[in-house]
Amino acid sequence: MVDKLKINIVIAGRTYPLSVNNIKEEEGMRKAALAINTLISRFEQNYAVSDKQDVLAMCALQFASKLEISSLQKDTEQVETINKIKELTQLVQTHLK
Repeated sequence: MVDKLKINIVIAGRTYPLSVNNIKEEEGMRKAALAINTLISRFEQNYAVSDKQDVLAMCALQFASKLEISSLQKDTEQVETINKIKELTQLVQTHLK
């Protein structure tokens, strides 16, 4: 059985002890924490937000919306790709007849 790595991640000035499976997962967690803390700083500088919970909610919304938008774009691109493949298949079938 592989031992998990114990790490501490700091988000918004609070430390969270976590267990991760490997170094790649640790790197991902640390990069995510850095992105969150950077966004927190940006929100605090640009908006008159004094409550950390409000800032964290804004961060969560920002990250979740980016993920959803990316997913929607991917779905659209997949549909477009499938339609192009269908068009090409019909074109090839037409020429083979």
